[in-house]
Amino acid sequence: MVLRHRYAAVREHASLQAQGNKDARDLRSRVSAIAHPGKLRQQEPSPLRDTLSRLYGQVSMGAWAEAAETGRNLLAGLETQADCRGDSRPDSRSDLRSQTRCDLRSDPQSNAELEHSLRRLLEDPALARLQRLSALAQDNEVQQYLALWAAHGPRSGSAEAAAQGAGAQQRGAHVEAKVAQALDALAAQLNRDGSQPCIYRVVTAMQVPAVLVDSAERAKTEWDVVVLRHPKTEVSKDTGDAVGTVSPPWDICLLVEVKASPDAATTDYPRLLRGLQLLTKADPHSAYPFRKTQGTVLIRGASLHALPTTDVLATFHEAVLYASDTPADSVPKPLGAASRMQLLSSTTTLDYASRLATSEAVDMHDLEPVWQALLTDPRWLTVLNQYATLRRVRELMVHVADLEALLEK
Repeated sequence: MVLRHRYAAVREHASLQAQGNKDARDLRSRVSAIAHPGKLRQQEPSPLRDTLSRLYGQVSMGAWAEAAETGRNLLAGLETQADCRGDSRPDSRSDLRSQTRCDLRSDPQSNAELEHSLRRLLEDPALARLQRLSALAQDNEVQQYLALWAAHGPRSGSAEAAAQGAGAQQRGAHVEAKVAQALDALAAQLNRDGSQPCIYRVVTAMQVPAVLVDSAERAKTEWDVVVLRHPKTEVSKDTGDAVGTVSPPWDICLLVEVKASPDAATTDYPRLLRGLQLLTKADPHSAYPFRKTQGTVLIRGASLHALPTTDVLATFHEAVLYASDTPADSVPKPLGAASRMQLLSSTTTLDYASRLATSEAVDMHDLEPVWQALLTDPRWLTVLNQYATLRRVRELMVHVADLEALLEK
């Protein structure tokens, strides 16, 4: 962060790198359309085929400057209308252009299509960005920046990062399944209890209908595990749906969000509150179809409208829970990762850190503007309330083992 703050080259590199993977995928897709090895194998051996093969190899390796030069030379040969000279394999660039013209003049349509594709490739801003990204990578400060990133884990978009992401996703799905299984078993236990006035069921990955999402901004629109209930009427044993209806309306009983850690839940909490506010916009006299892993389920609007939208209500903990399989912190951190990062990202903080990095004299009072902004600027409200939010989230958290233990009581 300090390097980005101090050096324009590092800031530019970081900005270009953010979209570099997408740019590279787009260009490789374009080059594959005209120079994929499978496509070239169908052509007779020629200097043209060799040049296209070289272009494909350069793009595959991320040699963007070399690929641009190869593309320009090839396009120049296509655009020139001079006579062909000689039929032997050329050794110089001018001879290559001449031979390329010979190869394509026999097929004007292919000539035009290839010329159009090359021109689009060379004019694509993505190619210029990737060339600039490669050039900036030679800068000393940029190399230091990249080395720091490498020391803190795999680069975004790399195979290692993808493997880590896939592993985390798999672990998250496993924890969600354990939570759903525990609640499903609890629902079945309640359903066997003749004294219960309701029938219960559990659904997963329940998505909020578009009619309620409409203008949602940074609000939760999918709930991991949801417990539903329905007054105990005549119910099908196979589906849990009322007999004689395709899908009876159900009421929300409990919304459960599964998180990898207490810190993740703390960061998610404002989004969860906004998600509840979305649901309460429902018309109490309507029913809404929610897509879920198991199909579609109708939820009564009155049930949605009655959900709590603020955690000061006494019923809030009865409607929402966080679940995790990680041990609770013995001593919760006063600042979570997100709040800590926001404080460190302040321009004032980075100015202070930059002076430290160059051994300049600093004074702790130089950081006072950050704390003044924290007290008065609405943009800092999440950080200001972070510890209170952390404590509230802890009150809503249950361990997966706790849910499983309910079945033994």
